[in-house]
Amino acid sequence: MSYLQKPSYYTVSLIVLLPLTLLCLTFLLSLSPAYLSNPLATAAAASRCVGSTTAGAGRIAAPAADAGASSVQRRPGLSVLVGVHTTARKHSRRHLIRMAYALQQTPALRAAARVDVRFALCARPMPPEHRAFVALEARAHGDVLLLDCAESADRGKTYTYFASLPAMLAAAAAGTGRPYDYVMKVDDDTFLRLDALVETLRDAPREDMYYGVGLPFYDRAFPPYMLGMGYLLSWDLVQWIAGSDMVRREAIGAEDVTTGNWLNHGNKAKNRVNIIPRMYDYKSAKAEDFLENTIGVHQLKEDIRWAHTLEHFNLTRLEPSSKLPNF
Repeated sequence: MSYLQKPSYYTVSLIVLLPLTLLCLTFLLSLSPAYLSNPLATAAAASRCVGSTTAGAGRIAAPAADAGASSVQRRPGLSVLVGVHTTARKHSRRHLIRMAYALQQTPALRAAARVDVRFALCARPMPPEHRAFVALEARAHGDVLLLDCAESADRGKTYTYFASLPAMLAAAAAGTGRPYDYVMKVDDDTFLRLDALVETLRDAPREDMYYGVGLPFYDRAFPPYMLGMGYLLSWDLVQWIAGSDMVRREAIGAEDVTTGNWLNHGNKAKNRVNIIPRMYDYKSAKAEDFLENTIGVHQLKEDIRWAHTLEHFNLTRLEPSSKLPNF
C-alpha cells in the first residue's frame, strides 16, 4: 500500500476533530470547585474581560447583532441578579423555571440589561438523594446558590441570601465596582417577564431603592414593605444588610415584613417603587385575568397554572415538526 494514496474520510475526520476535542477537555478540566460552588463568580469574572471603565463595571457585554458586528461590544445599561428562592426537592420546578427564563434572554434583552437568574437553596436539611441531584444541577447549569442556612422562608433564609452576596461576589468582582445594580428575591411560584422588569428599572434610582408590590391599603407611594412574591433592592442596600448588626439580630420573622422592618428601622430605602397592580396573583386561564403590562404572576403552585401563564405570554409557541400523516 502506498503512503501517498488519498487519505480516507475517517482519517481526515480524526485529524480535524482530535485537536478540537483536546481543546474542549482542557477548558473543562480548568473549572475549579470554587467555580462550580459559586456560579455568581462566572458572570462577574466574565464582565472583567470587557473593557475597564468604572461607569460600566460589573456588566457583561451585549452579544453582537450579527456576524459583522464590531468585536468591541457595548455593555448593557443595567444589571440585575434574580434569586429564585426554592427548595432542594423541587428539581422539576427548577427545570421549568430555568427554561422559562432562558427563552426570554433575547438579543434585545441582553442589549438592554444583564439579568442573571440563580436558584437559592439552604444547605440544611438536605437528604442524600436531593444533595446528589442538586450537585448535578449545579455542575450542569452553574446557577445554584447553596446557602448556609436552614430551609425556611421565615427562619432567616432571606437574610442569609442578601447578607452572603457581597462576600460571594467580592473576589470575582474585585476592582470592577458593584457587581449588580439590583438584587431581586422572588418565589419559585412567581413568573417574571424579564423585559417588563427591565423596562421599569431603566430610569429607576440605582441607590437606596426598594422595589416591589405594596399592599393596596397602605401608602402606595411609600409602602412599609413589599410582598414576598418578588421584590428588589439596590446593591448599596444589600451591602448595608450584610454589615448591619441590627439586621442580623432581627433576621427571623415573616420574610417580606421583616425586610421592610430592617429598612424602616435603619432609615433606608428612601426611594420606593410600588409596581402594584403589575405583579399579581394568578386568577384563572382566561385572557382577561392577565394584564397586558404584567411584570409578574404569582401563586403558580401547580404545573397547569404555569402552563396557562406561559401560553398566554406566548412562550410555548411550537410549530409541528413531524411529517408523519395523522400524527
